[in-house]
Amino acid sequence: MKRRDFIKMTAAASAGIAVSGTPINALGKESVFGDWLNGRATNGNIMVFVRMAGGNDGLNTLIPLDKYSELASARPNLMINANDVLSMTGQLNAGLHPAMTGMQGLYNSGKLNVLQGVSYANNSYSHFRATDIYMAGADASVNSQTGWLGRTLESQLPGAPQAYPTSSFTDPLAIEIGSSASLFLAGSNGVNGMSISNINNFYNIINNTVDPAPNTKAGNELTFLRYINQQTNSYNQVIQQAANMGSNLTTYPATSLGNQLKIVANLISGGLQTPFYIVNQGGYDTHFVQVETDTKIGRHADLLRDLSDSITAFQTDLQMLGKDDNVAGMTISEFGRRIIENASIGTDHGMAGPSFVFGKHVNPTILGTSPNIPMNATASDQVPMQHDFKDIYASVLDDWMGMTQSDTQAVLNSNVAVQPIFCPNTSLVTLNNPCFNASLPVQNYTYFTAIPNGCSNRLTWGTREEDGVKQFEVERSENGERYEKIGEVVALNGTDNNYQFEDWNLDQDVKQYFYRFKAVDTDNRFAYSIVRVVENECSKKQFLVNVYPNPAQSSLNLAMNTHLEMNIQVELVSVEGRSVLSDQFIVPEGRTNKVFDISSLPVGMYIVKVIDKDNNTKLADIKFVKN
Repeated sequence: MKRRDFIKMTAAASAGIAVSGTPINALGKESVFGDWLNGRATNGNIMVFVRMAGGNDGLNTLIPLDKYSELASARPNLMINANDVLSMTGQLNAGLHPAMTGMQGLYNSGKLNVLQGVSYANNSYSHFRATDIYMAGADASVNSQTGWLGRTLESQLPGAPQAYPTSSFTDPLAIEIGSSASLFLAGSNGVNGMSISNINNFYNIINNTVDPAPNTKAGNELTFLRYINQQTNSYNQVIQQAANMGSNLTTYPATSLGNQLKIVANLISGGLQTPFYIVNQGGYDTHFVQVETDTKIGRHADLLRDLSDSITAFQTDLQMLGKDDNVAGMTISEFGRRIIENASIGTDHGMAGPSFVFGKHVNPTILGTSPNIPMNATASDQVPMQHDFKDIYASVLDDWMGMTQSDTQAVLNSNVAVQPIFCPNTSLVTLNNPCFNASLPVQNYTYFTAIPNGCSNRLTWGTREEDGVKQFEVERSENGERYEKIGEVVALNGTDNNYQFEDWNLDQDVKQYFYRFKAVDTDNRFAYSIVRVVENECSKKQFLVNVYPNPAQSSLNLAMNTHLEMNIQVELVSVEGRSVLSDQFIVPEGRTNKVFDISSLPVGMYIVKVIDKDNNTKLADIKFVKN
């Protein structure tokens, strides 16, 4: 590395500013990423990450009311009284800790999404290792030296961090408040951020002053270095301008987290285009005296009240400032706590816990179910994982920040599954979800699934209250970027419709397929569904076979895919065991479709028996219905 590059990186990693006495860390922007920001579908969305450091006790945060007896047995000294649990609109099985009235209000007003059982496979239960895993966005078996936000930025910023900022793109790309630049922002070429932890007063920058130093030779040198420190911070001016132009219109809790979120709202209102913010709240390692005699108060309650009130103030401020349309946030905690309490009226390190996503455009529901809790839980029983944390990151990057699925998978080095957390027009959501009540051309989507079905992939989806819909066009991609139309399904219109599409034209050399459909109305307006990813089973097995349609009337198709030429015998047998049709033929390598005339068969159920004649082995028994 060149000496000037080293100096630039060192300055970026150690320079400092503070807003209202709170340290800020900043990362720069350049043309390539700027193009992405200007052109992405989400129109400049912002994401705020709230880190709940220490491992939050999710079972006393989102309380599983349908498992209340089991949990009360495991936690006789910790359990919140059922009458004190805060209700959530439409949710009978779960409620919030009584200190979280603010977040109860957010949920009931449609501004809070909850994911159950967030964790990762092979949990380490170590603060340091788990924190690294969450910041790296990597599997537990990988010791990554880079962070997932750092990789995200490098994927859009060739040459980062040495080449930035530029004169054309001056706003920070990531701001971390309250600590030095963390692993979140680490890239392969250096820290994609600035640690600004040595200047205690933001107005030092505004007034071009520095903290006083002793009137000695060493003091004079210190003063000089402090001025140089400010001058080398390329982002001082834009952050200063945003802070001066911004404002806050509501009252925040007088806490560290409240002050951090107040600063974020101030900078956003001042016009800063920074897409990523990170704020920190510590104290969740509640091994000792987690609650007091009244279990709804105590250390954990104080933390949750601070979290809830600070996030609620932030959301209220954004709404009053007119900035809530493109800002969302989510909580992160490195692990959950164990099901049973310990002997110190606390909880020990555990596996999974809930994550909260807040904002105007979230899907306001609980994704997942109450955790399985045995009646006589032991120290080895854990809250099971329902959502991999990388899937939540992918949902942020894909559905909120507007990145392509292939870029997201490259950043997270994983075949992630985007979850219906947000409500952009490109996503489908679960049953009775209000996200799409106003979207065209369908009023409500109830489900969309794509699953392997032998040597085909089966897509199913449901709609409610169709009106004026012409058709659904099914599209497929091998890389998640370039889609081709592979079929159409005529719309039924009316209420409660269910659709199915079978993709038989699969290539054995393709490992996975990406599917979406386009709903088109009679005026040719349309909306895309969310993307579903299917592993191609045809690439894994020597011989695969299926029949369609099922039920069938006059003809039955036998779809086969084989890695080598085979001598096949096919026999159709009634449920009484009587052979009604038989044929023997050579199946060439690759995909083959064989059609059987079944028009003369009586109505009823039949079995298709497929046999490898050369080896005299049964390959498949497939049931079908003749209408």
